[in-house]
Amino acid sequence: MGRERLLATCADVLHYTQGRYRTSYILAMKLTIERAALLKSLGHVQSVVERRNTIPILSNVKLTAADGRLDLNATDMDLDIVAGVGADIATPGATTAPAHTLYEIVRKLPDGTQVELDASSGDGQLALRAGRSRFSLTCLPTEDFPVMAGGESSHSFGVPAGELRALIDRTRFAISTEETRYYLNGIYLHASDRDGTDVLRAVATDGHRLASVECPLPDGAAGMPGVIVPRKTIAELRKLIEDYSDDVEVALSESKIRFSFNGAVLTSKLIDGTFPDYQRVIPEGNDKEMDVDGRLFGDAVDRVSAISSEKSRAVKMKLADGTLTLSASSPEHGPASEELEVDFGGDEIEIGFNSRYLLDIVQQIDGDAMRFVLADAASPTIIREVEDEGALYVLMPMRV
Repeated sequence: MGRERLLATCADVLHYTQGRYRTSYILAMKLTIERAALLKSLGHVQSVVERRNTIPILSNVKLTAADGRLDLNATDMDLDIVAGVGADIATPGATTAPAHTLYEIVRKLPDGTQVELDASSGDGQLALRAGRSRFSLTCLPTEDFPVMAGGESSHSFGVPAGELRALIDRTRFAISTEETRYYLNGIYLHASDRDGTDVLRAVATDGHRLASVECPLPDGAAGMPGVIVPRKTIAELRKLIEDYSDDVEVALSESKIRFSFNGAVLTSKLIDGTFPDYQRVIPEGNDKEMDVDGRLFGDAVDRVSAISSEKSRAVKMKLADGTLTLSASSPEHGPASEELEVDFGGDEIEIGFNSRYLLDIVQQIDGDAMRFVLADAASPTIIREVEDEGALYVLMPMRV
């Protein structure tokens, strides 16, 4: 038998990869699952999958059914997520299916539908049945699906989900999107201390503003190396822990970080770079303090900045005799100003800021009072929440 004929005959059982032949098959799998449960888990994993992939298997989600549970696994080679959900398993097994297509099908099924997934036919197709709906999706071999090893953990600890959400929410707005400064494209997570108290601190900066927020240092985190968690990982993690209330288990290896919680495991590569010495950015000589109601301040900045140009978004702050005057102007719309009563007794000062940056920080203030610690019109300003010493923001001024 000629080589070409032999290959054609064995095409259904052989798969060619990287210059060698190996057995390729899809394990028989059949299960039934409630539509809402499947949709929630698919929603968690499919967002990791890039819309455009040059490697076909990376467009798929791996489905593994066993012991009354369906595990869904997706990866982009930098970030890997496994989410488990209970299911009625008729035949244990595994297969892969196009992630976004499967998600869209399940999303459009009626509420309360029982979904049957069947890959037991052996023809490389995943049959999906729900009510009177029938779909057939082409599968790829499970052994082609990449496995991201977590590596040996050097540190493991648990962080309450609420505290982890706060670390993310109050810093991620300052993550840089400038790809050339890749070491700023994430949140710097590290062990530190404040006034003799051990803390877990999250820091992000884009060169224009800096956010630093902390929580008590968890048991097991002492001596952990500082790591930079990528922006995409932060976004996916935040979605996953939205409604979670218990501890999130964190494990660190030399090049990866793993988050485990509620039947889900998210593993990510860390950014291989050195985060700048952010402490040098935080000014120490600022001697002018202004306390202001954060809600009133934010509303006033939002109103005044409505007429500023889209490019600069500049707002000027003038402080004198317990009064803050906010002003902005543009050639097209003219000037605007608003006054607020503040607690300020220092020398008169005028300073300008990007209004969008100001509002981003205001949105992170949980209490009523926020404090500006200023030096002059050309120096960085510290912004704090009066009732929370664990959160600190630094904002660079701009000419107005």
